[in-house]
Amino acid sequence: MGLGITRGLLLALAALAITATVSRSDIARGSKGIVSTVHPIATDAATRAFERGGNAVDAAVAAALTLGVVDGHDSGIGGGCFMLIRTATGKFVALDGREKAPAAATRDMFIRKGKPDPALAQTGALAAGVPGALLVYEHALNQYGRLSLDSHLLAAAEIAEQGFSIDRTYANRLAATAVELRQFESSRKVFLKPDGSPYKAGEILRQPDLAASYRAIAEQGTHWFYRGDFAQATESWMRKNGGLITAEDFTNYKFVQREPLRTTYRSYEIVGFPPPSSGGVHVAQILNMLEPFNLNGMVANSAEFIHVVAEAMKLAFADRAHWVGDPDFAPVPRGLASKQYAAGLSQRIHLDRATPVPTHGEPPNASSDIFKKHTTHFSTADRDGNWVACTATVNTSFGCKVVVPGTGIVLNNQMDDFSIQPGVSNYFGLIGAEANAVAPGKRPLSSMSPTIVLKDGKPVFSVGAAGGPTIISQAALAIINVIDFGMDNDSALKQPRFHHQWAPDELRIEKSVPAEVRAKLEKRGHKLKVVDSMGAAQAIALDPESASFTGAPDPRGEGKAAGF
Repeated sequence: MGLGITRGLLLALAALAITATVSRSDIARGSKGIVSTVHPIATDAATRAFERGGNAVDAAVAAALTLGVVDGHDSGIGGGCFMLIRTATGKFVALDGREKAPAAATRDMFIRKGKPDPALAQTGALAAGVPGALLVYEHALNQYGRLSLDSHLLAAAEIAEQGFSIDRTYANRLAATAVELRQFESSRKVFLKPDGSPYKAGEILRQPDLAASYRAIAEQGTHWFYRGDFAQATESWMRKNGGLITAEDFTNYKFVQREPLRTTYRSYEIVGFPPPSSGGVHVAQILNMLEPFNLNGMVANSAEFIHVVAEAMKLAFADRAHWVGDPDFAPVPRGLASKQYAAGLSQRIHLDRATPVPTHGEPPNASSDIFKKHTTHFSTADRDGNWVACTATVNTSFGCKVVVPGTGIVLNNQMDDFSIQPGVSNYFGLIGAEANAVAPGKRPLSSMSPTIVLKDGKPVFSVGAAGGPTIISQAALAIINVIDFGMDNDSALKQPRFHHQWAPDELRIEKSVPAEVRAKLEKRGHKLKVVDSMGAAQAIALDPESASFTGAPDPRGEGKAAGF
């Protein structure tokens, strides 16, 4: 990638001595286009979109709709998305299809007998927000694609009807959520066997109701979803089960086109997603804090390197907990991503010890310079210069565990991403404040971090991830591995991961990091939580010299990259 290649390659080779638990290589190459997703069937759907004359936007939407079939525990049209597009003309577009709280939502809707009840925000009728992904996919195709929405829907519907073989990841998610899925008759019908047991890896799952829904949208347009039968069916179920979403909430839903967040790191430009994504802000903030440090002079995955990056993560997440929310409702300071603010935070990082972070920082002009009003990631690009980085989600596995009867569509549980009460953690252990409190029509804060990296004004790398708040860490680490250590995208994703989100005050770290490195981190004052693996990222890249693409799925999953 043109960044001190000789030294970069030497450091990369040294780093590969410490890799993730799974070290298979699935790097793909293509001259006309590239795609990387978490599931081979979705990747193949994107490739077929290229073959039918589509561009990177078509490939991304084809992947998204297919993932709603074969990876429905992570995403689907009952959820939301952030789509970052770089068009062939060089324009950047950030499409916010984040779910919204229903009009009847209140800040105390999850309080019972004076105490917060997080379970209400995670499972059942109150947990769902109004979904927005479908409108983003439609708009992206109408404005920047070449193929029709109905063609992508019909292709995905065929997969849903014919069925697909469940992979290990899907089977594990079913087993882990079977108890909750059994609570709802419509969910049992779709995802569990007649005896109530979950399907196992290798068994075929057919979803005829979802296929029918996709075909209804293909025939009637998104009107069926937002103003027709689906909206009415959802309101009917909500009314019977104590929920708040109405057909009018669907009618009133609008996606938002936002201004992408742009910053620099070393000699590269980093383009990310603005609030209500905290990802773009805090990926930028972490990289800004690290810029004064000579990471290139450290050994990749050494205790010194992990310590410095973790300290930057900790400071960024302390700010996330206080400052960030939906910019249409809360003043989110632009100064969080400024070089000036990061320079002051960098001085709080000590190389020899972990530093306590009691509270958030104070970015410049915090009140006046503000942003204007379980998950999956997929990346695509084409030779015309279109790039798409899209992260989509229903939040935790199978969202709120509710399938709207007769539709096959899983509803999200995105209400859990609000701060249901200041200081109370959500499913992922994240703590929020007033900026992320529940309000009618408000979008909850997200960690989704679709990112595109430019060199000399041209896109050369794109990354995004799944995994709750670790999404931010995964994106930042991938960028550091590519820029500071000269790794290709495949090698960058294989490196051990670590994550610090301020609260709880612990450094989560993959077990592939050697014991001696972990011991050195503990000596510096870090409290470690060792995990088997962390997250699932997807990355694509362009070699400017050969003009060829490469794509890499996360080795921790069962994804696939393919070139065209």
